[in-house]
Amino acid sequence: MKPAKKPSDDAPDSDTSTGSVTAVTRALRLLECFGMDDPQLTLAEMSRRTGMHKTTTLRLARTLAAESYLVQKEDGSWRLGRAAGWLGACYQAVFDVHEVVEPVLRALTVQSGESASFYVREGQQRQCLARVDGPQTIRHHVRVGVGLPLNLGAPGRVILAFSGEPGEPYESIRRRGFHLSLGEREPEVSSVSAPVFGLHWRLLGSVCISGPTARLPEARLMELAQTVMSAANELSYAIAGTRRPSPAGGPAATWHP
Repeated sequence: MKPAKKPSDDAPDSDTSTGSVTAVTRALRLLECFGMDDPQLTLAEMSRRTGMHKTTTLRLARTLAAESYLVQKEDGSWRLGRAAGWLGACYQAVFDVHEVVEPVLRALTVQSGESASFYVREGQQRQCLARVDGPQTIRHHVRVGVGLPLNLGAPGRVILAFSGEPGEPYESIRRRGFHLSLGEREPEVSSVSAPVFGLHWRLLGSVCISGPTARLPEARLMELAQTVMSAANELSYAIAGTRRPSPAGGPAATWHP
């Protein structure tokens, strides 16, 4: 549940510092109230979530409904309309996964100083779909497109865990939301990985950082686990085309069967 905002409708019609139009910003904020767990909302709840007075909320909702972005149901509650669905479909149609994945991997490499990769499942293997090499002279090398075992290494274990694989270590991975491995697939190579989800919590793959165990002992991997989970969450919301919640919200890596 999103925190309530103090109602305030005293903002000017535009922000000269950013060039934004306040009415448009408010309308978009209203649309962003809805989510996978909130397909319909009352006027009072929309007002609470946006921090706008009910009269302003109602006026904006009716304007959006006139253009089919919102629909008012018989019980008075509101839901997204077909125009909002059309925008989502257009976004998915032109979406290029590399345009979203590679910037996140580059940022992860800068934060960790190690190589970052994104893996997807291909049958009984994991395939490296995108990768950004770290700045270190000595680093872990993986070619984009190469197939690797699912049951060896942190990225594959994470994919198995969030695909519903029973038993350990998969139960523990689902509880933690990440997994780390030291020398499991290759001697002297360590990695830490977290899952990436798409729409309806469908597992898409896993993101990881990897490097020599000499630089990435277990203690260092644990320090980087939250960084990797944050990157995985960012990818999840970006790929799904949804707004990322505030830092106070739950992680995307929470297991949703």
